[in-house]
Amino acid sequence: MTRLNLVLLLVLVASALSLVHQQYEARRLFVALERANAAADRLASDHEQLQVQKRTLAAPARVQQLASERLQMRPIHPGITEVLALPVAGAAGGAAGPVQRLLGPVTAPATPLAQPEPRP
Repeated sequence: MTRLNLVLLLVLVASALSLVHQQYEARRLFVALERANAAADRLASDHEQLQVQKRTLAAPARVQQLASERLQMRPIHPGITEVLALPVAGAAGGAAGPVQRLLGPVTAPATPLAQPEPRP
């Protein structure tokens, strides 16, 4: 009988130690989860701030101001526009001719652009 009591006492002590260890692990994991949630909240807040900052920096008025001040760019003007007109390839599929350089404002072409033939 004493052996049985001793075995039961050892099982009871082992069970109690296991329970204490499991509670400790649960608390440790809960603290880690709370820290991870706090970090996720901080990252979400930082992401929102960065999105607002990105929209502010990409505003068209700001881009235009920086382009004119830092890059010395200016709005387009028909008098200074240079347009390259690429010739249409021949019907036989040969090489295209030389590129024409047009200066100044571009008017509508004298002949309409070649339209692809409808397929049956």
